[in-house]
Amino acid sequence: MTSPQIRLPRAVTTITPQRISFAGGGTDLPSFYSQHEGGVINSAIDQYIYVTVKRHSSLFNEQYRLSYSKTEHTNNLDDIENQIARECLRLLKVNPPVYISTAADLPASSGLGSSSSFAVGLLHALHHLKGERVSPGQLAEEACHVEINVLGNPIGKQDQYAVAFGGINHLVFRKNGRVEIDHLVLEDTLLSQISENSLLIWTGIQRDSASVLSKQSKSISNHVQRYELLKKDVYKCKQLLLGRQENFLAKFGALLNNSWATKKSLESSISSAQINDIHDQIISLGGYGGKLSGAGGGGFFYEIVPHELHPEIINRYGPDKVLKVAFEPHGSRLLSEVF
Repeated sequence: MTSPQIRLPRAVTTITPQRISFAGGGTDLPSFYSQHEGGVINSAIDQYIYVTVKRHSSLFNEQYRLSYSKTEHTNNLDDIENQIARECLRLLKVNPPVYISTAADLPASSGLGSSSSFAVGLLHALHHLKGERVSPGQLAEEACHVEINVLGNPIGKQDQYAVAFGGINHLVFRKNGRVEIDHLVLEDTLLSQISENSLLIWTGIQRDSASVLSKQSKSISNHVQRYELLKKDVYKCKQLLLGRQENFLAKFGALLNNSWATKKSLESSISSAQINDIHDQIISLGGYGGKLSGAGGGGFFYEIVPHELHPEIINRYGPDKVLKVAFEPHGSRLLSEVF
């Protein structure tokens, strides 16, 4: 008796969140955690990467078509310029012809983990296209494998786990590369309080995180004590989030400020006079504190600002550079399948 044949979809679309980090960024770099172990607290947010994959018609006379910030047409997997797409296709052994398109809510290279969101979202979609169901942990590890092991990008492992699992998480990076996850369940009132008083401020600078992280990675041995301070901030942040503390916003903002001061002392390219000025202005307008999201050098500031001051901040920087942000409880998920 033959088993019934699995019906495979013709097209799949996934939606994958981006992320912000509260504390510990940098300790997720292999050059640090392989010697000292690392940890971060981060959260998925309600800004997304959308990835569609579909079986491409043979009428187009091409094996691969990709549509992102540019369009690619090729018959050879090795000729695909989008490195993440190329290696995800290779890893999962997806048979052509295949069409891949992607869209994002925010600009790339903005410190919110968009590259890893794309990797996780694409892998998720390709698995579904093949009729395979996959866990968040497998998605995160496959994305890490592609970005770090195959492509050799000098990045850490927090982004892939943040966007694959969603929610607010304490991630611990063991010396052997194992990632342990403690999903933090916050009181609804606290979640609302943080969201209502959170802003992302666009610096207007898009930067290549690889260059910043490469310099940071090479100098880790010179700054081990500072990285240990970043790890201590992780546990202070966790205690703050899970405890019932008065003046929470002021304390949370101060912790972000402290973490940012430590992080920008690690490498000169992490910040600049222009970037520092934006943060200082937010504080002078009544903000409690914040930090630049991601590797540094540009992107978004994540700032804790009393919600009654939001109109003033928006008026100062313009509605196109100020973004209200909320936490996303879900990781990468299936948006649609067409059979």
